[in-house]
Amino acid sequence: MTRRKIMRLFAKWHIWLGWLVGVPILMWTITGLIMVWHPIEQVRGDHLRIEREQALLPAGNPVPIALPADGSVQFQEMRVAMQNGRPVWFATHPDGRVERFAADGTGVPLPAIDEDYVRALAAEQIVGGADPVAVEQFSAEKAPFDFRRPVPSWRVTLQDGAHIYIDAQTGEIAAVRSRFWRVFDFVWGLHIMDLQEREDTSHPVLILFAALGVLGSLLGCVLMFRRRKARVKT
Repeated sequence: MTRRKIMRLFAKWHIWLGWLVGVPILMWTITGLIMVWHPIEQVRGDHLRIEREQALLPAGNPVPIALPADGSVQFQEMRVAMQNGRPVWFATHPDGRVERFAADGTGVPLPAIDEDYVRALAAEQIVGGADPVAVEQFSAEKAPFDFRRPVPSWRVTLQDGAHIYIDAQTGEIAAVRSRFWRVFDFVWGLHIMDLQEREDTSHPVLILFAALGVLGSLLGCVLMFRRRKARVKT
């Protein structure tokens, strides 16, 4: 096969691949542009968090929790941190459930996270959190889509539409979902061609179209070196 015939064949393949992957390539470009439109800190909602000095554990802490000697109570992980001005143990069970205990030497279980706690936390740590539109509670099985974590939670909706998620077990802010975060999440799903879970970045459809896009680009680069006959002026 002559060089000219090979180039013609490459040109034909390039055109057909262009029709096939043109839409995905345009979609990847547009979604990529949207995702870089704002700094990632703004996407994550860092601008909604009120800066405050991290409280330090008082001297003599952490005080260990006395566990039953028969092994009836066991934890997979334990950590201690200041919460509401007092040291608190966060104990994780083997099934992932988390309990809070006072780390002041008493080791008593702390009360469940209620709406009053959630409202006070939002007012203290979130810009605009003192005047929310709504405060709602969700089970681990019915977590909102923009949270997507299998833990019980509280959602505080701000006036600007931002969602603040508070872990109902630890009482800590688990996620901040601004309006643009939800736009970012949607275009991310388009970008990786996974609008259902928006997690799978290595599935056959994405790999196929990416490979075809690379092949089409390579053919285009080869065709740049194709010789063209000069037009005869009349």
